[in-house]
Amino acid sequence: MNRPVRVRFAPSPTGPLHIGGVRTALYNYIFARQHNGTMILRIEDTDSQRFVPGAEDYINEALAWLGIGIDEGVREGGKYGPYKQSERRDIYREHVKQLLDAGKAYIAFDTPAELEAARNSSPNFQYDASTRMSMRNSLTMPADEVKRLIDEGTPYVVRFLIEPGRDVEVNDLIRGKVVINSSILDDKVLYKSADDLPTYHLANIVDDHLMEVTHVIRGEEWLPSAPLHVLLYEAFGWRDTMPDFVHLPLLLKPDGKGKLSKRDGDRLGFPVFPLEWHDPKSGDISSGYRESGYLPEAVVNFLALLGWNPGDDTEIMSMDELISKFSLEHCSRAGAKFAFEKGKWFNHTYLQNMDDATLAEKFKPVLREHGVDPDKYSDEFLTKIVSLVKGRINFVNDLWDQTSYFFVEPEEYEAKSVKKRWTPDMPGHMEDLIKVLESIDDFSSAAAEPVVIGWIEKNNLHMGNVMNAFRLTVVGKCVGPHMFDITELLGKEETIRRIRKGIENIVPVE
Repeated sequence: MNRPVRVRFAPSPTGPLHIGGVRTALYNYIFARQHNGTMILRIEDTDSQRFVPGAEDYINEALAWLGIGIDEGVREGGKYGPYKQSERRDIYREHVKQLLDAGKAYIAFDTPAELEAARNSSPNFQYDASTRMSMRNSLTMPADEVKRLIDEGTPYVVRFLIEPGRDVEVNDLIRGKVVINSSILDDKVLYKSADDLPTYHLANIVDDHLMEVTHVIRGEEWLPSAPLHVLLYEAFGWRDTMPDFVHLPLLLKPDGKGKLSKRDGDRLGFPVFPLEWHDPKSGDISSGYRESGYLPEAVVNFLALLGWNPGDDTEIMSMDELISKFSLEHCSRAGAKFAFEKGKWFNHTYLQNMDDATLAEKFKPVLREHGVDPDKYSDEFLTKIVSLVKGRINFVNDLWDQTSYFFVEPEEYEAKSVKKRWTPDMPGHMEDLIKVLESIDDFSSAAAEPVVIGWIEKNNLHMGNVMNAFRLTVVGKCVGPHMFDITELLGKEETIRRIRKGIENIVPVE
């Protein structure tokens, strides 16, 4: 195929965008950019019963957050529009008529009750060559009766006429040649008069053809539909321009078997949506990667490696590097387990590689959420704090737990540390420590540390007990970065004030 590469991501606005859909969009985008092609966002809103307000805006916002750029779409425009299927009714009607006129499709009037009765009478019932002649459709009814029912407004559907006994070949760029016999396919509904809209199968084929899509990259769950789509391309006479199919491996549960679901995320405590979702019907709120503190670059990197590898041990890759290295040959056929803990590792790694000043800027909203005005502190101060603890965090929000004592003095003291370190003689030692600290003119970490350590050693004090008690009074617990890095940032006056407060308030634990 020598045509310019054109791919499409075609979600339905029936709810939040699942992380599996995000990966599909990402692979489409990477493939398009690698081949200097076009990325299309098409909204497949033909299922009017399941439409959810706000879902389309959510899709656009999620893709933008992740850096998945769209070249043509509802917002971007383009010469192949409209890009929303509900606005393409005239186009679909024309193509439905084309199939009917060519005898490739037929009209069926079977009611839901009649279809249910047929299913009850035959457990393996499907509407196909073996059953269609016993049903109420234009193949079994006189033409004048068909016309009369349509004129009277009787609801009907248009079904695709599939001839049995034919091996249908689907050439997949990941899975190779897949052959399915047409006898196992049913006469799929292509159009419903009730809402004057096509089903996915017809709209998908017509739009891919008219929008000159060259590669259909989608999830493995759509593989069973591929033979039907091949037959539809043939029925329209479009076989020569049929796109290449690429069916991506499923995202699987982190544990057990089966496809990844929202329930898995709820059960194991990780998001399955890119952004937080507020269900307009139930009011339920589902967590999102953005609101959980993930960086978009980390999410992209994590997802890209679920079902694909670069052919070596490289793990950390920017979007540009992914575009450079990506190849369908290295996509897996088997499903990829959703190792959400690995996602945390990616986020941790990206935070470690982030410039300290940039991370400090990202920390400012977190400070505001905890009632601290970051404008009261210099950028240099915040950057230094971040540099001391960034190795301990997976998310920006973790910075508060690691650094809160820089902004709010301790009101409580960790009982376990008090019991272990606050011996009866410790208040006296802390009083002596205050005198030592008062004598230090240069309160930098490098200058203050040898003075305090020298005092401890000279007086034959227990280094661990004294230093941990010192930390306990200043931090409130025996954790944190190097003690003298903390005191340098807090300053002499604040450090001494906290030690005095600790002496007055720490109660020994028996």
